[in-house]
Amino acid sequence: MESPKEQSSYTVEQLVAVNPFNPEILPDLENYVNEQVTSQTYSLDANLCLLRLYQFEPERMNTHIVARILVKALMAMPAPDFSLCLFLIPERVVTHLLSLSLIRCTGEDSWSCFELCLQQMEEQFKTLIVLSHYLETGRFQQFWDEAAKNPHILEAVPGFEQAIQAYASHLLSLSYQKVPRSVLAEAVNMDGASLDKFIEHQVANSGWIVAKEDGSIVLPQNEFNHPELKKNTGENVSLEHIARIFPILG
Repeated sequence: MESPKEQSSYTVEQLVAVNPFNPEILPDLENYVNEQVTSQTYSLDANLCLLRLYQFEPERMNTHIVARILVKALMAMPAPDFSLCLFLIPERVVTHLLSLSLIRCTGEDSWSCFELCLQQMEEQFKTLIVLSHYLETGRFQQFWDEAAKNPHILEAVPGFEQAIQAYASHLLSLSYQKVPRSVLAEAVNMDGASLDKFIEHQVANSGWIVAKEDGSIVLPQNEFNHPELKKNTGENVSLEHIARIFPILG
C-alpha cells in the first residue's frame, strides 16, 4: 500500500484508477464530491467508488455527501447514473446509520432525537427517489412542485435547475415534432421573459424554430420524433444470409 505522501501526488481520478478499494482515499473522495458541487463538474466513477467504500465501512458514511452524489446523478439524466448510485446504498448501511443515530441520542429526549434523525434521513432520500421517478416519466410539473418544497436539498448544488431544463428539452425533442409554448413552459418551469430568453438560446444553438402562426416550437428532426428517419437494420440483411439460415433450422 502506498504511503499518504505518495498518494497525495495523485489526482483523485488517478487514486480511483490505481486502488479503488483503499479506504484511505475515502476523505479525498468526499472532498472531491464537494469540489464537484462548487466547480459544477462531475465524475460518476469517483462517486461510485466512494459509495462502494461506504458499503465496506458504513460507520463512515456521510448522508450529506450521499445526498449530493444523488443530486449530481439526477443532473446527469438521461444517463442511468441515479439508479447506479442508489443501488450502492444497501438497506443494511442505512440500518447501521440509524443504529448509530440511536446511540448518539441519549438523555430524556433520546427517542425524539432518534425519530428526528430517522425522519430527516428518510425524507431526504425519499424526496430524491420521487424526483427521479417524476423525471423518468416526464412528469415535469410534479417534479418542479416537489423540488420547490425541498429547496434545502436542491439549491445546495449549483446548476441543478439548468441541468433539469436541459434534460426536459432533450426529452421533448424525442417526443414532439412541434411543441406548444405552454408545454415547454411547464417542462422547463419558466414563463415570460425568462422563457423567451431560453427559447432564443435554443434557436441560436440547438436548431429550434419558432412557428410564426402560433408561437409553438418546431424541434429538429431525429429518428425518434420522425420515425421515418430511423435506420432499418433489417434492410441490411442480404437474401444470401437468410438462405444460409434455413438449412441450419431444418
